Amino acid sequence: MTTTDHLADPTATTLLRFATAGSVDDGKSTLVGRLLHDSKSVLSDQLEAVTRVSQGRGQDAPDLALLTDGLRAEREQGITIDVAYRYFATPLRRFILADTPGHVQYTRNMVTGASTAELTVILVDARNGVVEQTRRHAAIAALLRVPHVVLAVNKMDLVGYEERVFARIAEEFTAYARELGVPEVTAIPISALVGDNVVEASATMDWYGGPTVLEHLETVPVSHDLAHCHARLPVQYVIRPGTPEHRDYRGYAGQIAAGTFRVGEPVTVLPSGRTSTISGIDLLGTPVDVAWTPQSVTVLLDDDLDISRGDLIVPSEDAPATTQDVEATVCHVADQPLTEGQRVLLKHTTRTVKAIVKEIPSRLTLDDLSQHPRPGRLVANDIGRVKVRTAEPLALDSYEDSRRTGSFLLIDPADGTTLAAGMAGDAFSAEHTPVAASDDDGWDF
Repeated sequence: MTTTDHLADPTATTLLRFATAGSVDDGKSTLVGRLLHDSKSVLSDQLEAVTRVSQGRGQDAPDLALLTDGLRAEREQGITIDVAYRYFATPLRRFILADTPGHVQYTRNMVTGASTAELTVILVDARNGVVEQTRRHAAIAALLRVPHVVLAVNKMDLVGYEERVFARIAEEFTAYARELGVPEVTAIPISALVGDNVVEASATMDWYGGPTVLEHLETVPVSHDLAHCHARLPVQYVIRPGTPEHRDYRGYAGQIAAGTFRVGEPVTVLPSGRTSTISGIDLLGTPVDVAWTPQSVTVLLDDDLDISRGDLIVPSEDAPATTQDVEATVCHVADQPLTEGQRVLLKHTTRTVKAIVKEIPSRLTLDDLSQHPRPGRLVANDIGRVKVRTAEPLALDSYEDSRRTGSFLLIDPADGTTLAAGMAGDAFSAEHTPVAASDDDGWDF
Protein backbone atom coordinates (compact mmCIF):
# COMPACT_ATOMS: atom_id res chain seq x y z
CA MET A 1 0.00 0.00 0.00
CA THR A 2 1.53 3.29 -1.02
CA THR A 3 -1.05 5.85 0.10
CA THR A 4 -2.91 6.81 3.27
CA ASP A 5 -6.30 6.47 1.62
CA HIS A 6 -7.27 3.68 3.98
CA LEU A 7 -7.29 6.15 6.85
CA ALA A 8 -10.49 7.63 5.45
CA ASP A 9 -12.20 4.23 5.23
CA PRO A 10 -15.46 4.62 7.21
CA THR A 11 -15.62 0.87 7.84
CA ALA A 12 -12.25 0.78 9.61
CA THR A 13 -12.47 0.71 13.43
CA THR A 14 -10.39 3.17 15.40
CA LEU A 15 -8.63 2.75 18.74
CA LEU A 16 -9.42 4.92 21.77
CA ARG A 17 -7.21 4.89 24.84
CA PHE A 18 -9.00 6.22 27.90
CA ALA A 19 -8.50 6.34 31.64
CA THR A 20 -10.85 6.53 34.60
CA ALA A 21 -10.14 8.58 37.71
CA GLY A 22 -11.98 9.73 40.80
CA SER A 23 -12.00 9.74 44.57
CA VAL A 24 -12.17 6.57 46.63
CA ASP A 25 -15.54 4.81 46.40
CA ASP A 26 -16.81 7.03 43.59
CA GLY A 27 -17.42 3.85 41.57
CA LYS A 28 -14.68 3.82 38.96
CA SER A 29 -14.28 0.06 38.89
CA THR A 30 -18.04 -0.46 38.94
CA LEU A 31 -18.38 1.86 35.94
CA VAL A 32 -15.73 -0.02 34.00
CA GLY A 33 -17.26 -3.35 34.99
CA ARG A 34 -20.65 -2.12 33.82
CA LEU A 35 -19.14 -1.02 30.50
CA LEU A 36 -17.59 -4.44 29.99
CA HIS A 37 -20.68 -6.32 31.11
CA ASP A 38 -23.35 -4.36 29.27
CA SER A 39 -21.33 -4.14 26.07
CA LYS A 40 -21.02 -7.95 26.07
CA SER A 41 -17.23 -7.76 26.47
CA VAL A 42 -16.99 -10.13 29.43
CA LEU A 43 -16.26 -13.83 28.94
CA SER A 44 -18.63 -16.23 30.64
CA ASP A 45 -15.92 -17.73 32.86
CA GLN A 46 -14.92 -14.23 34.04
CA LEU A 47 -18.49 -13.44 34.99
CA GLU A 48 -18.83 -16.79 36.77
CA ALA A 49 -15.67 -16.10 38.79
CA VAL A 50 -16.93 -12.65 39.77
CA THR A 51 -20.30 -14.13 40.73
CA ARG A 52 -18.63 -16.72 42.98
CA VAL A 53 -16.51 -14.10 44.76
CA SER A 54 -19.53 -11.82 45.17
CA GLN A 55 -21.62 -14.65 46.66
CA GLY A 56 -18.78 -15.43 49.03
CA ARG A 57 -19.07 -11.88 50.29
CA GLY A 58 -22.81 -12.28 50.81
CA GLN A 59 -23.80 -10.13 47.83
CA ASP A 60 -26.92 -11.03 45.88
CA ALA A 61 -25.74 -9.62 42.53
CA PRO A 62 -22.29 -9.85 40.87
CA ASP A 63 -19.95 -7.06 41.97
CA LEU A 64 -18.91 -5.75 38.57
CA ALA A 65 -16.02 -3.79 40.10
CA LEU A 66 -14.17 -7.12 40.41
CA LEU A 67 -13.84 -7.26 36.63
CA THR A 68 -11.13 -4.60 36.84
CA ASP A 69 -9.71 -5.05 40.33
CA GLY A 70 -7.34 -7.78 39.20
CA LEU A 71 -4.90 -7.90 42.12
CA ARG A 72 -5.67 -10.16 45.08
CA ALA A 73 -4.66 -7.43 47.54
CA GLU A 74 -7.09 -5.04 45.90
CA ARG A 75 -9.92 -7.54 46.12
CA GLU A 76 -9.25 -8.19 49.80
CA GLN A 77 -9.26 -4.46 50.63
CA GLY A 78 -12.12 -3.61 48.30
CA ILE A 79 -10.18 -0.77 46.66
CA THR A 80 -8.14 -0.22 43.51
CA ILE A 81 -4.41 0.20 44.16
CA ASP A 82 -2.65 -0.42 40.87
CA VAL A 83 -3.62 0.67 37.35
CA ALA A 84 -5.86 -2.06 35.93
CA TYR A 85 -5.77 -2.25 32.12
CA ARG A 86 -8.55 -3.82 30.12
CA TYR A 87 -9.14 -4.26 26.40
CA PHE A 88 -12.52 -4.48 24.73
CA ALA A 89 -14.25 -3.60 21.49
CA THR A 90 -17.61 -2.72 20.01
CA PRO A 91 -18.58 -2.79 16.32
CA LEU A 92 -17.61 0.91 16.10
CA ARG A 93 -14.32 1.11 18.00
CA ARG A 94 -11.60 -0.71 19.93
CA PHE A 95 -10.71 0.42 23.46
CA ILE A 96 -7.80 0.28 25.88
CA LEU A 97 -8.87 1.48 29.30
CA ALA A 98 -6.87 2.18 32.43
CA ASP A 99 -8.74 2.10 35.73
CA THR A 100 -6.60 4.23 38.06
CA PRO A 101 -6.71 4.37 41.87
CA GLY A 102 -8.43 7.15 43.77
CA HIS A 103 -6.23 7.57 46.84
CA VAL A 104 -4.16 10.76 47.08
CA GLN A 105 -1.00 8.71 47.67
CA TYR A 106 -1.53 6.97 44.31
CA THR A 107 -1.79 10.16 42.25
CA ARG A 108 1.30 8.99 40.36
CA ASN A 109 -0.69 5.99 39.12
CA MET A 110 -3.17 8.29 37.43
CA VAL A 111 -0.25 9.97 35.65
CA THR A 112 0.78 6.53 34.38
CA GLY A 113 -2.72 5.65 33.20
CA ALA A 114 -3.50 9.02 31.61
CA SER A 115 -0.12 9.66 29.97
CA THR A 116 -1.17 7.89 26.76
CA ALA A 117 -4.91 8.49 27.08
CA GLU A 118 -6.91 10.47 24.56
CA LEU A 119 -9.84 10.74 26.97
CA THR A 120 -10.22 10.74 30.74
CA VAL A 121 -13.41 9.84 32.58
CA ILE A 122 -13.45 11.64 35.94
CA LEU A 123 -16.06 10.30 38.32
CA VAL A 124 -17.83 12.35 40.98
CA ASP A 125 -20.14 11.01 43.66
CA ALA A 126 -23.37 12.98 43.22
CA ARG A 127 -23.74 13.13 47.02
CA ASN A 128 -20.33 14.74 47.55
CA GLY A 129 -19.87 16.87 44.42
CA VAL A 130 -16.48 18.24 43.37
CA VAL A 131 -13.85 17.49 46.03
CA GLU A 132 -10.10 18.09 46.27
CA GLN A 133 -9.22 14.82 44.55
CA THR A 134 -11.57 15.73 41.68
CA ARG A 135 -9.62 18.96 41.20
CA ARG A 136 -6.34 17.03 41.34
CA HIS A 137 -7.44 14.66 38.61
CA ALA A 138 -8.67 17.53 36.45
CA ALA A 139 -5.33 19.30 36.89
CA ILE A 140 -3.40 16.17 35.91
CA ALA A 141 -5.58 15.67 32.83
CA ALA A 142 -4.86 19.27 31.83
CA LEU A 143 -1.14 18.89 32.56
CA LEU A 144 -0.92 15.74 30.43
CA ARG A 145 -2.80 17.47 27.57
CA VAL A 146 -5.57 14.85 27.50
CA PRO A 147 -7.78 16.16 24.65
CA HIS A 148 -11.16 15.02 26.01
CA VAL A 149 -12.52 14.93 29.55
CA VAL A 150 -15.80 13.27 30.58
CA LEU A 151 -17.35 14.23 33.92
CA ALA A 152 -19.39 11.21 35.02
CA VAL A 153 -21.65 12.25 37.90
CA ASN A 154 -22.21 8.84 39.47
CA LYS A 155 -24.70 7.47 42.02
CA MET A 156 -27.52 9.64 40.71
CA ASP A 157 -29.90 6.99 42.09
CA LEU A 158 -28.83 8.01 45.62
CA VAL A 159 -29.89 11.65 45.07
CA GLY A 160 -33.25 10.86 43.55
CA TYR A 161 -32.03 11.45 39.98
CA GLU A 162 -32.35 15.20 40.63
CA GLU A 163 -31.40 17.33 37.61
CA ARG A 164 -30.43 20.31 39.78
CA VAL A 165 -27.83 18.21 41.63
CA PHE A 166 -26.24 17.18 38.34
CA ALA A 167 -26.39 20.72 36.92
CA ARG A 168 -24.68 22.23 39.97
CA ILE A 169 -21.81 19.71 39.90
CA ALA A 170 -21.36 20.00 36.12
CA GLU A 171 -21.24 23.79 36.29
CA GLU A 172 -18.68 23.84 39.11
CA PHE A 173 -16.40 21.28 37.47
CA THR A 174 -16.62 22.82 34.00
CA ALA A 175 -15.68 26.26 35.38
CA TYR A 176 -12.64 24.80 37.17
CA ALA A 177 -11.58 22.79 34.11
CA ARG A 178 -11.86 25.90 31.96
CA GLU A 179 -9.40 27.69 34.29
CA LEU A 180 -6.99 24.80 33.74
CA GLY A 181 -7.27 25.09 29.97
CA VAL A 182 -9.08 21.77 29.45
CA PRO A 183 -10.35 22.05 25.85
CA GLU A 184 -13.51 19.97 26.21
CA VAL A 185 -15.70 18.66 29.05
CA THR A 186 -18.71 16.39 28.51
CA ALA A 187 -20.87 15.91 31.61
CA ILE A 188 -23.03 12.76 31.89
CA PRO A 189 -25.31 11.78 34.81
CA ILE A 190 -25.01 8.05 35.54
CA SER A 191 -25.61 5.26 37.98
CA ALA A 192 -22.90 2.67 37.38
CA LEU A 193 -24.47 0.24 39.84
CA VAL A 194 -27.87 0.27 38.14
CA GLY A 195 -26.58 0.94 34.61
CA ASP A 196 -28.24 4.30 33.93
CA ASN A 197 -26.59 6.14 31.01
CA VAL A 198 -23.56 3.84 30.96
CA VAL A 199 -24.39 1.71 27.93
CA GLU A 200 -28.16 2.10 27.81
CA ALA A 201 -30.02 5.40 28.19
CA SER A 202 -31.68 5.93 31.55
CA ALA A 203 -35.45 5.62 31.76
CA THR A 204 -35.50 7.67 34.99
CA MET A 205 -33.52 10.73 33.77
CA ASP A 206 -35.61 11.84 30.81
CA TRP A 207 -34.42 15.40 31.45
CA TYR A 208 -30.98 14.39 30.08
CA GLY A 209 -30.76 14.32 26.30
CA GLY A 210 -27.05 13.70 25.77
CA PRO A 211 -25.14 10.50 24.96
CA THR A 212 -24.48 7.59 27.27
CA VAL A 213 -20.90 6.99 28.34
CA LEU A 214 -20.39 4.26 25.74
CA GLU A 215 -22.03 6.32 22.98
CA HIS A 216 -19.63 9.16 23.72
CA LEU A 217 -16.63 6.82 23.82
CA GLU A 218 -17.65 5.38 20.46
CA THR A 219 -18.13 8.72 18.73
CA VAL A 220 -15.63 11.15 20.28
CA PRO A 221 -13.15 12.26 17.59
CA VAL A 222 -9.78 10.55 17.78
CA SER A 223 -7.13 12.69 16.16
CA HIS A 224 -4.85 10.80 13.78
CA ASP A 225 -4.21 13.65 11.35
CA LEU A 226 -0.84 12.42 10.13
CA ALA A 227 -0.39 15.21 7.62
CA HIS A 228 0.09 17.80 10.37
CA CYS A 229 2.21 15.83 12.84
CA HIS A 230 5.90 16.41 13.43
CA ALA A 231 7.38 13.29 11.81
CA ARG A 232 9.84 11.53 14.12
CA LEU A 233 11.60 8.15 13.86
CA PRO A 234 13.77 7.16 16.86
CA VAL A 235 16.34 4.64 15.67
CA GLN A 236 16.12 1.44 17.66
CA TYR A 237 18.42 -0.83 15.67
CA VAL A 238 20.80 -0.63 12.71
CA ILE A 239 20.31 -3.58 10.34
CA ARG A 240 23.30 -4.85 8.35
CA PRO A 241 22.68 -8.47 7.25
CA GLY A 242 26.20 -8.98 5.87
CA THR A 243 25.04 -11.71 3.49
CA PRO A 244 26.32 -11.69 -0.12
CA GLU A 245 22.89 -10.80 -1.52
CA HIS A 246 22.55 -7.92 0.97
CA ARG A 247 26.17 -6.82 1.10
CA ASP A 248 25.35 -3.09 0.80
CA TYR A 249 22.14 -3.10 2.83
CA ARG A 250 22.11 -0.68 5.78
CA GLY A 251 18.71 0.01 7.32
CA TYR A 252 17.64 2.02 10.34
CA ALA A 253 14.79 0.30 12.16
CA GLY A 254 12.34 1.70 14.70
CA GLN A 255 8.74 2.60 15.41
CA ILE A 256 7.58 5.89 13.93
CA ALA A 257 6.74 8.04 16.94
CA ALA A 258 4.74 10.61 15.00
CA GLY A 259 3.87 11.74 11.51
CA THR A 260 4.58 10.30 8.07
CA PHE A 261 7.77 9.50 6.12
CA ARG A 262 7.99 9.16 2.33
CA VAL A 263 10.57 7.83 -0.08
CA GLY A 264 12.49 10.72 -1.65
CA GLU A 265 12.03 12.97 1.39
CA PRO A 266 15.08 14.92 2.67
CA VAL A 267 15.80 14.03 6.29
CA THR A 268 18.13 15.11 9.08
CA VAL A 269 19.68 12.81 11.67
CA LEU A 270 19.86 14.25 15.18
CA PRO A 271 21.78 15.11 17.24
CA SER A 272 24.58 15.04 14.64
CA GLY A 273 22.68 17.22 12.15
CA ARG A 274 23.79 15.16 9.13
CA THR A 275 21.39 15.16 6.20
CA SER A 276 20.38 12.65 3.53
CA THR A 277 17.37 11.48 1.52
CA ILE A 278 15.12 8.47 2.12
CA SER A 279 15.87 5.95 -0.63
CA GLY A 280 13.56 3.20 0.64
CA ILE A 281 11.18 2.13 3.38
CA ASP A 282 10.65 -1.52 4.35
CA LEU A 283 7.47 -2.47 6.20
CA LEU A 284 7.31 -6.10 7.35
CA GLY A 285 9.86 -6.98 4.67
CA THR A 286 7.89 -5.26 1.90
CA PRO A 287 9.04 -2.02 0.21
CA VAL A 288 6.52 0.83 0.57
CA ASP A 289 6.51 4.44 -0.57
CA VAL A 290 5.06 5.91 2.61
CA ALA A 291 4.82 4.91 6.29
CA TRP A 292 3.19 6.52 9.32
CA THR A 293 2.87 6.26 13.09
CA PRO A 294 2.73 3.83 14.85
CA GLN A 295 4.19 1.50 12.21
CA SER A 296 7.54 -0.17 12.80
CA VAL A 297 9.70 0.23 9.72
CA THR A 298 13.23 0.11 8.35
CA VAL A 299 14.39 3.26 6.59
CA LEU A 300 17.18 3.28 4.00
CA LEU A 301 19.10 6.45 3.12
CA ASP A 302 21.01 7.59 0.05
CA ASP A 303 24.14 8.31 2.08
CA ASP A 304 26.24 6.08 4.32
CA LEU A 305 25.93 8.01 7.59
CA ASP A 306 27.16 7.16 11.07
CA ILE A 307 23.82 6.42 12.74
CA SER A 308 23.22 4.35 15.87
CA ARG A 309 20.51 3.52 18.40
CA GLY A 310 19.14 6.66 20.01
CA ASP A 311 19.52 8.89 16.97
CA LEU A 312 16.39 10.62 15.67
CA ILE A 313 15.46 10.80 11.97
CA VAL A 314 13.27 13.81 11.13
CA PRO A 315 12.24 15.71 7.98
CA SER A 316 14.87 18.33 7.24
CA GLU A 317 12.27 21.06 6.97
CA ASP A 318 10.87 20.22 10.41
CA ALA A 319 13.94 19.46 12.51
CA PRO A 320 13.76 20.44 16.20
CA ALA A 321 16.65 22.21 17.89
CA THR A 322 18.97 20.19 20.10
CA THR A 323 19.88 21.21 23.62
CA GLN A 324 21.70 20.05 26.73
CA ASP A 325 19.68 22.31 29.01
CA VAL A 326 16.22 20.88 29.59
CA GLU A 327 13.48 22.63 31.54
CA ALA A 328 10.43 20.51 32.13
CA THR A 329 7.53 19.58 34.35
CA VAL A 330 7.95 16.21 36.04
CA CYS A 331 5.77 13.92 38.10
CA HIS A 332 7.88 12.15 40.68
CA VAL A 333 6.88 8.48 40.85
CA ALA A 334 9.58 6.90 43.05
CA ASP A 335 9.55 6.51 46.83
CA GLN A 336 13.04 8.00 47.02
CA PRO A 337 13.15 11.81 46.56
CA LEU A 338 14.57 13.74 43.62
CA THR A 339 17.05 16.38 44.80
CA GLU A 340 19.05 19.24 43.33
CA GLY A 341 22.50 18.13 42.23
CA GLN A 342 21.38 14.50 41.84
CA ARG A 343 22.92 12.42 39.06
CA VAL A 344 20.37 10.67 36.88
CA LEU A 345 19.89 9.07 33.51
CA LEU A 346 17.49 10.76 31.09
CA LYS A 347 15.72 8.45 28.64
CA HIS A 348 14.12 10.13 25.63
CA THR A 349 12.62 7.77 23.03
CA THR A 350 15.41 5.24 22.41
CA ARG A 351 18.23 7.51 23.64
CA THR A 352 19.57 7.39 27.21
CA VAL A 353 22.12 9.96 28.42
CA LYS A 354 23.71 10.98 31.71
CA ALA A 355 22.28 14.09 33.34
CA ILE A 356 22.35 16.19 36.50
CA VAL A 357 19.39 17.87 38.16
CA LYS A 358 20.57 21.47 38.32
CA GLU A 359 17.58 23.05 39.97
CA ILE A 360 14.02 22.40 41.14
CA PRO A 361 12.44 25.85 40.74
CA SER A 362 8.97 25.01 42.01
CA ARG A 363 6.48 22.40 43.13
CA LEU A 364 2.84 22.49 42.04
CA THR A 365 0.11 22.41 44.68
CA LEU A 366 -2.71 20.65 42.85
CA ASP A 367 -5.40 21.68 45.32
CA ASP A 368 -5.26 25.37 44.37
CA LEU A 369 -2.73 25.31 41.47
CA SER A 370 -0.29 27.51 43.39
CA GLN A 371 3.49 27.19 42.98
CA HIS A 372 5.70 26.43 45.98
CA PRO A 373 9.07 28.03 45.10
CA ARG A 374 12.43 26.28 45.50
CA PRO A 375 11.28 23.17 47.37
CA GLY A 376 14.77 21.65 47.08
CA ARG A 377 13.40 18.21 46.34
CA LEU A 378 10.40 16.31 45.03
CA VAL A 379 8.88 13.27 46.74
CA ALA A 380 6.44 10.62 45.54
CA ASN A 381 3.38 12.05 43.75
CA ASP A 382 4.87 15.57 43.61
CA ILE A 383 4.63 17.52 40.37
CA GLY A 384 7.20 20.25 39.84
CA ARG A 385 9.49 22.10 37.47
CA VAL A 386 13.07 20.90 37.03
CA LYS A 387 16.15 22.12 35.17
CA VAL A 388 18.38 19.33 33.96
CA ARG A 389 21.78 19.44 32.25
CA THR A 390 22.53 16.47 29.98
CA ALA A 391 25.91 15.10 28.97
CA GLU A 392 24.87 14.94 25.30
CA PRO A 393 22.46 17.05 23.23
CA LEU A 394 18.87 15.91 22.87
CA ALA A 395 16.20 16.72 20.30
CA LEU A 396 13.09 17.18 22.41
CA ASP A 397 9.84 18.57 21.11
CA SER A 398 7.58 20.56 23.37
CA TYR A 399 5.17 18.22 25.15
CA GLU A 400 2.36 20.49 24.01
CA ASP A 401 3.32 19.72 20.39
CA SER A 402 4.06 16.00 20.82
CA ARG A 403 3.25 13.80 23.79
CA ARG A 404 5.57 11.10 22.39
CA THR A 405 8.75 13.03 21.63
CA GLY A 406 8.13 15.72 24.23
CA SER A 407 8.22 13.26 27.13
CA PHE A 408 11.09 11.54 28.92
CA LEU A 409 12.01 9.54 32.02
CA LEU A 410 14.51 10.29 34.76
CA ILE A 411 16.15 7.07 35.97
CA ASP A 412 18.34 6.18 38.94
CA PRO A 413 21.69 5.09 37.41
CA ALA A 414 22.43 2.87 40.39
CA ASP A 415 19.53 0.43 40.11
CA GLY A 416 17.48 1.49 37.09
CA THR A 417 14.50 2.72 39.11
CA THR A 418 12.27 5.18 37.29
CA LEU A 419 12.33 8.38 39.33
CA ALA A 420 10.14 10.79 37.38
CA ALA A 421 8.13 11.18 34.20
CA GLY A 422 8.91 14.43 32.43
CA MET A 423 7.09 16.71 30.02
CA ALA A 424 9.46 19.03 28.18
CA GLY A 425 8.85 22.74 27.91
CA ASP A 426 10.99 25.34 26.21
CA ALA A 427 14.71 24.92 26.85
CA PHE A 428 15.80 27.73 29.16
CA SER A 429 18.44 30.13 27.94
CA ALA A 430 19.94 31.20 31.25
CA GLU A 431 23.70 31.01 31.45
CA HIS A 432 24.72 27.53 32.52
CA THR A 433 26.45 27.09 35.82
CA PRO A 434 28.12 23.66 35.95
CA VAL A 435 27.18 21.29 38.75
CA ALA A 436 30.40 19.46 39.49
CA ALA A 437 30.59 15.92 40.82
CA SER A 438 32.94 15.18 43.67
CA ASP A 439 35.02 12.70 41.74
CA ASP A 440 36.15 12.20 38.16
CA ASP A 441 33.52 9.75 36.98
CA GLY A 442 32.36 11.34 33.77
CA TRP A 443 29.47 13.28 35.32
CA ASP A 444 31.04 16.78 35.11
CA PHE A 445 29.31 18.54 32.23
